[in-house]
Amino acid sequence: MPHEVVLLPGDGIGPEVTAAARRVVEATGVAVDWLVYDVGVTAVQKGHEPLPVGVLESVRSTGVALKGPVSTPRGAGGFPSVNLALRRELGLHAQVRPCRLRPGVPSHLRSVDLLVVRDTTEDLYAGIEVGRDEPLAADLRDLLARHGRSLPERAGVAVKFVTEAAVDRVVRLAFDLARTRPARSVTAVHKATVMPTTDGLFLDTARGVASDYPDIEFRDESIDAMCARLVRDASAYDVLVMGYQYGDIVSDVAGALVGGIGLIPGVNLGPGVAVFEAAHGTAPHRAEQDVANPVAMVLCAAMLLRHLGEVGAADGVEQAVDAVLAAGKVRTYDLVGTAPAVGTAAMTEAVVAALP
Repeated sequence: MPHEVVLLPGDGIGPEVTAAARRVVEATGVAVDWLVYDVGVTAVQKGHEPLPVGVLESVRSTGVALKGPVSTPRGAGGFPSVNLALRRELGLHAQVRPCRLRPGVPSHLRSVDLLVVRDTTEDLYAGIEVGRDEPLAADLRDLLARHGRSLPERAGVAVKFVTEAAVDRVVRLAFDLARTRPARSVTAVHKATVMPTTDGLFLDTARGVASDYPDIEFRDESIDAMCARLVRDASAYDVLVMGYQYGDIVSDVAGALVGGIGLIPGVNLGPGVAVFEAAHGTAPHRAEQDVANPVAMVLCAAMLLRHLGEVGAADGVEQAVDAVLAAGKVRTYDLVGTAPAVGTAAMTEAVVAALP
């Protein structure tokens, strides 16, 4: 029986890189029945809702999706973020991004092998914001004044909130993942010295969870110190766990150390659901030009295959990507090297040809 997998091509370079991932999966010989749906801009252009109800039903049914990047238009004609809606409706509470320095990719570091784990339900990125001209801003200012706190006139406000339950959930995921890795280490990333109410709660909860995993080394680092130390020597770290905003920052820093976000895959996890997507965005200025780097999405496909139990095929895809990058003869524009840049299709076929 073929595996049923929902495929959301997205927009911008999304259709090209998801097609590349699909091509590589099919070349492994693993049978997949792709359930393809348009979302976001592409769906609206065809007269549909940005996030059709059938998409959610299909992902819940299959439990797995491969998702391309989806943009959120601003201003007139815009619509709420499909990315946030998917996370909310499917209960996708955590994101995992492997950041590994692959053979042949230039870096000033000798070794990088990180797993960035972040909660995706809370913190500043949760989207609770109050515009400076909204009536709620005045109400909030008055409320704070009654409690001896001040808020400047016409201030934009974003609410940062953290709960013990959400932190416990994402930190336990990080520890469980650490048990599958040789280094078996977890570092909680925070700024508890400045924000003891929110980041302090994150750190205290993480320490409590750590006591349940005596076989795993546990440390904590402030976000600024962590970024500085990653740049100097990332080999000291294994699994990093943090909130929504810090995860965005650390992912980009780690990406810069391993050749760029065009090489970073990821997965969003929820109850019985896994949605695989690359770290990069839609890059509309690169769309339909056959120049986008498909490697991150191809590595998402490898993670997808592993999730489906097709471990041999997953290993084969990762080995093929490493072989192509190590050879250094076929590289897209974003990968530094002496070889001339090739396009999306050529990079994809090189990976297919390198499959064991």
